[in-house]
Amino acid sequence: MSDRVSISIDSEGIADVRLNRPDKMNACDLEMIEALGTVGSALAKDRSLRAAVLSGEGQAFCAGLDVALFSRFESNLDSLLERDTESPANFVQRAAWVWTELPIPVIAAVHGVAFGAGFQIALAADMRCVTPDARLSAMEIKWGLIPDMTGAVSLPSLVGLDVAKELIFTGRIVSGAEARELGLATHVSDTPRNRAFELARDVARRSPDAIRAAKQLLGEGDPRAIQIRLEREARLQRPLIGAPNQIEAVRANLEQRAPQFEDPN
Repeated sequence: MSDRVSISIDSEGIADVRLNRPDKMNACDLEMIEALGTVGSALAKDRSLRAAVLSGEGQAFCAGLDVALFSRFESNLDSLLERDTESPANFVQRAAWVWTELPIPVIAAVHGVAFGAGFQIALAADMRCVTPDARLSAMEIKWGLIPDMTGAVSLPSLVGLDVAKELIFTGRIVSGAEARELGLATHVSDTPRNRAFELARDVARRSPDAIRAAKQLLGEGDPRAIQIRLEREARLQRPLIGAPNQIEAVRANLEQRAPQFEDPN
């Protein structure tokens, strides 16, 4: 298994899952994306588990996609957007969606930043504990893209359609405190991992059958409808990647200048 994600399981059946690329603020490269899906799938098969805490090593939860990955996306696009036959999610989406599919409660502990991909991974958890000064953003618009790691499903269900549109259209950064007000965060804490483990231990003391049934009961809805929405994410994202306006968005950000976009067709 990749060293991009570390995992340990304690005597209470609580999995401690940590994004482990601290030198890059846990930015997602292809290895990180694959590792998240692989770890989540492995945990799903463990009947002794009671809960999972998802967090990031170092100074951040996850800074989003590694910018260096952009150049690899076009050449690997078909395989990256290929759907897993056992899931409604494709390869990229599965890094986030696997935590929604996991039959046990998943609690994300967010500190530092959760941008773009990191934001969507956190939203796929059942609960989120964040620091007051954490910074969260659906930042894909900054790069001329749309959320395509299940954010289109998870974000509106948490904050409502109008707020989801604002956050996606603008890429605005919200603090942990505002995230709680908007419904993005369950708890605000100076020590989010400690709070997440408190919640996990509380869950671990309950009937595992009832907990798993409750997660299924409160799930995202009809699997076919979810698959259609996730496929739509990928279908709308595909023509954006590598298009002139997307390239201009990237260049303008890297060159720290105002973008000069072309009118859409």
